[in-house]
Amino acid sequence: MASSSSTSLPLHICHGNKLTMIINRSHAVLHSIAISFLIYYRTSFLFHQPTPIIIPWLLLFTSELILSFIWFLGRAYIWRPVYRTVFPERLPNDDKLPAIDVFICTTGPDKEPTIGVMNTLLSAMALDYPPDKLHVYLSDDGGYAITLHAMRESWSFARWWLPFCRRFGIKTRCPEAYFSRTENRDSDSENPHNFMVEREKIKEQYVLFKERVRRAGEESKFKDKGVYTASDHPSCIEMPLLVYVSREKRTSQFHHFKAGAVNLRVSAMLSNSPYILMLDCDMYCNDPTSARQAMCFHFDPEMSPSLAFVQFPQAFRDIRENDIYDSEVRSAYTILWPGLDGLKGPVLSGTNFYIKREALCCHSIRKDIDLRELKDSFGPSNEFINSLRQDYKKPNLNDNGEASNMLLEEAKVLASCSYEDHTKWGKEVGFLYDSVAEDFLTGFVMQCKGWISAYVAPSSSSRPQFLGTSTTNLNDLLTQGIRWGSGLVDVALSRFSPLFYGSSRIIVPSSLLPPSLVLCHHPSSLSP
Repeated sequence: MASSSSTSLPLHICHGNKLTMIINRSHAVLHSIAISFLIYYRTSFLFHQPTPIIIPWLLLFTSELILSFIWFLGRAYIWRPVYRTVFPERLPNDDKLPAIDVFICTTGPDKEPTIGVMNTLLSAMALDYPPDKLHVYLSDDGGYAITLHAMRESWSFARWWLPFCRRFGIKTRCPEAYFSRTENRDSDSENPHNFMVEREKIKEQYVLFKERVRRAGEESKFKDKGVYTASDHPSCIEMPLLVYVSREKRTSQFHHFKAGAVNLRVSAMLSNSPYILMLDCDMYCNDPTSARQAMCFHFDPEMSPSLAFVQFPQAFRDIRENDIYDSEVRSAYTILWPGLDGLKGPVLSGTNFYIKREALCCHSIRKDIDLRELKDSFGPSNEFINSLRQDYKKPNLNDNGEASNMLLEEAKVLASCSYEDHTKWGKEVGFLYDSVAEDFLTGFVMQCKGWISAYVAPSSSSRPQFLGTSTTNLNDLLTQGIRWGSGLVDVALSRFSPLFYGSSRIIVPSSLLPPSLVLCHHPSSLSP
């Protein structure tokens, strides 16, 4: 709870290392001088040699110019690296905190084990945030019955797990990670005996929960046999409390991968929260205070009006000491992202970010906007358009908290694959479809429109806000790298090419940032 005296204190502090900035900029100046001498030497070669060998000289000089250009663009990362400290204890009382919709995306149990997905779901439900302001959506892009059944089992187990976490102040709120530990230093309990008794009870319930999910996957009645497949199935939405969303997919219509699976329309109809947490199904909430940390920025009166999202780093629990493939992506989250944070902020990193719904839907709906104009952008649903105009007012539910049948039927229409036809979804509204790297493209376009972002990395003495699994073998790394690289090339060759799109709206050194993001966004792409 926030005290009255804390309202005048800052919710976060941004600080930079001046010595590091001086060293980085001095190095950039010296390196630029060296490159200038190199260019002078190469060009003077034409005038000093009577019969120069043009082709080898041209190839060598071209390669040096390209590498120098990439290096020059990359200076944006080290121009002004900053680090942030948050004070969530200074936030206002819980009744003044805004609601949050949590989206967890999964494709199917074949590639993403169901138990792991459910652990991520349970960790999101257990966030240190007012329960009535937290809505968790499981976006199952495969429409598997086992995933729906496991989610129902998760809700039953959550009745045991959530009270246990809150009663004893458990910090690790992913059940699998918590029970796999041999030590019990994760609790604030003052009565160790009662704590150990309760812990054993919860552990027994968790073992039973896993067994029920495992059996469900083996029994034929929960196996996905029939006329529907992962690429061809109707929409399905389950309420209340947790929300299971499986959008309609047809083989005749392109589904746009994760960008199409994040169904903002369904959540607007059922909860309509002003903020959204995006999570991959293998990235669980390791620090239950991450939501409050993000709100430290969204509650900043100076920063909030232009703040689109707060990005947290990706940390991984399956990385070995000899990480020969750099699966941890250390350079991105320890060097590049703090550098971006000193300019306009980092772009979206696919997961672990709290984003403002207004930034995704591109709206601050005015009452004088023509209804036809709204339908051209957002589709024909009057109920959905009304939700945009209600200033994030939660839809009316039944007395027991359940959504009405009418509301669920409308949500199914919004999840259909044909709803986006002849609208601006994927073009100007929501996650953009022009690239498989939808996170980078969407974040970049937001910044070109004037939005900024913030990056919050854990200190050396604190725990990572999110933990997940990463690629640990060469085959998976190459597959992931090809996807990232091809997505960035898509952006570079599209109408959103950072060399041209939005360049006039960004000042130096920020003007170096957009093209350098395409070249250096991921370790799989060219990097200086």
